[in-house]
Amino acid sequence: MATLTTIRTWLVLFIVALVLSGITAFPLETELRFAASILHASPAPQLLPGFVTWIDRVRDALVVTDGRYPFLAYGTDWLAFAHLAIAVAFIGPLRDPVRNIWVIQFGMIACAGIIPLAAIAGTIRGIPLGWQLIDMSFGVIGIIPLLIVYRLTRRLERVAK
Repeated sequence: MATLTTIRTWLVLFIVALVLSGITAFPLETELRFAASILHASPAPQLLPGFVTWIDRVRDALVVTDGRYPFLAYGTDWLAFAHLAIAVAFIGPLRDPVRNIWVIQFGMIACAGIIPLAAIAGTIRGIPLGWQLIDMSFGVIGIIPLLIVYRLTRRLERVAK
């Protein structure tokens, strides 16, 4: 039973992370205005000028785009929805990890896919390397609980036989 509890704990954490990641994709302009104001009120402009410049650039682009072409934000609304929908898929393994191990495998594949996507699309779109690495870290960090869950689920499966 301890194995199942551990699996469920990791899955809940993963689901919560997906949901938080999803809902934060809705208010991007507000979040970036807030982040920029905090950065400018801190020592960040002197310590990390490139980072602050990038955040300001992204904030300014969102302000202009949302003001002139608000329908483009519909793309990030769908991004948010995808995170929420994927989170729902993990309810299956939460209920029965052995029977729904394919969802865990799907999640690991998706996490691995973040790395080439960030490298290729980030380069094409002119995203700074540091930011691409931050994006890649979501895949690296995300796969850790899924690997733990996968291994524990395989152990649970062996014990159940």
